[in-house]
Amino acid sequence: MGSALEQGRDAFDRAAWATAADELTKAGETSALAAPDLELLAQACYLAGRDTESIVVLEQAHHAYLASGEVARAARCGYLLTMSLTFRGEGARSAGWLARSQRLVDEPPLDCAERGFLLVPLGYGALLGSDPAAAYDIFERALEIGTRFAEPDLVALARHGQGQVLIRTGQAAAGVALLDEVMTSLTAGEVSPITTGVIYCAVVETCFQICDVERAREWTSALTQWCAAQPELVPYRGQCLVHRSEVMQYAGEWGDALRQAELARDRLSVPVPHPALGVAMYQLAELHRLAGRFADAEACYRAANEHGYHPQPGLALLRLAQGRTEQAVAAIRGAEREVTERLARSKVLAAYVEIVLSADESDGDGSVRRAADELSELASSIGAPMLAATALHAKGAVLLVVEDRAQDALEPLREAAQIWRSQQAQYDGARTQVLLGIARRLLGDDDTASLELDGARRVFQELGARPDVERVELVISSSRPTGTVGGLSPRELEVLRLVATGRSNAAIADELVLSDRTVARHVSNIFAKLGLTSRSAATAYAYQHHLV
Repeated sequence: MGSALEQGRDAFDRAAWATAADELTKAGETSALAAPDLELLAQACYLAGRDTESIVVLEQAHHAYLASGEVARAARCGYLLTMSLTFRGEGARSAGWLARSQRLVDEPPLDCAERGFLLVPLGYGALLGSDPAAAYDIFERALEIGTRFAEPDLVALARHGQGQVLIRTGQAAAGVALLDEVMTSLTAGEVSPITTGVIYCAVVETCFQICDVERAREWTSALTQWCAAQPELVPYRGQCLVHRSEVMQYAGEWGDALRQAELARDRLSVPVPHPALGVAMYQLAELHRLAGRFADAEACYRAANEHGYHPQPGLALLRLAQGRTEQAVAAIRGAEREVTERLARSKVLAAYVEIVLSADESDGDGSVRRAADELSELASSIGAPMLAATALHAKGAVLLVVEDRAQDALEPLREAAQIWRSQQAQYDGARTQVLLGIARRLLGDDDTASLELDGARRVFQELGARPDVERVELVISSSRPTGTVGGLSPRELEVLRLVATGRSNAAIADELVLSDRTVARHVSNIFAKLGLTSRSAATAYAYQHHLV
């Protein structure tokens, strides 16, 4: 018993978590472990990926501490149980342990660090309950207790909570600075492994909410090195795996991203479906959609919805990729009305611009311009580079497609492309390259247009983005010198060719998947640019210039 116990303690000190769990379990089979050793065993089990076993042992440690009169340590075990059960989606049990532990430090009142730890879940509850002022005050009290008792874990948790509040209330720069400070203490090894994992996952989630993917990637890289120093650690649980998948997706590692998302789905499905399972299913759906696996994407979007995660804007973008434009427009218009939280809204607005422009290039109701303007305002207030690039891409699309101002569209599109490159966001950068190529072509710069379009196609091919490869190849194949054909845009040339075949505006609208109003606008523009007054004259022009 002594040998196994000593080896278990030694393994714990060496961060050999699986070995520590095995040896301490072996020691407990011979003789009952004391409360401190039970607590070590529970932590070792958790870090070795044996979550259920960890919870059972934590309960034993809690009762052992109570039996020895160490009430504060029993309350700390209760706090750990509260957090562990919350992460597993067992809200009722989590609330029960929080209430029990709170009673232990209140009756009679104890001045202890554990009182501060028990404030942490209350602070997050207030934040999620849309009471940021109360949440900040709670975290401030926790910070005071953590500082007074020299508890680095509590100090890190409290400051992290304050950073989250600042970001949620529009003070993104101050909030991110606070999170960076906390993450520095994590990578320096000042915080326990369990708390490190909790904070890391929450910080990366926040980075994605504010579209700061580069920061998420940087901290993921730092934490990966930290994990590598602990070979027996099982990192990245559940929802954290989803964020890891998102980091890989933006880095262009789509195969690895898919595997991480599948692992997240599997881990979040047992022992009972976790609330975050919907997030994992949405991420899987996105990866399938981008790769052109539409049936798999549809199934995953439906599963995300079944598990409580809103499937928009991804599902609307899927409908667009499938050519079901009317359904895509209806879905994204509904999402635009329903989604009000500004960070989630930014993604909806970006998709709104893309989808509605595909259906109505004239932006008859002005909603696309309004969406692009709102996206720019959000990007300005949040200050994240990726969101700034998204807003610039949308602005360029409006100038290019709606307002027919190819020259003016170049500046925001070039700026967006530069940001994408700095953030190493290959896919998004290639999408902007496509618009740059179209703009260059409209300005008669066919050589530069070819460079942009060929570069975008190469990126899409390397990533395995089949739908985007097909779209850019369609753009490339339809390339024609535009400056020599009456100054018509590629879309106007398409409409003119169809007019020359005798089709009505309604028939042209059906073939090109446009609205009747948009086709009428194109026909009017064609007549004005070419100085024509009838469809028969337009037909004659098309044949004379070998456009048909």
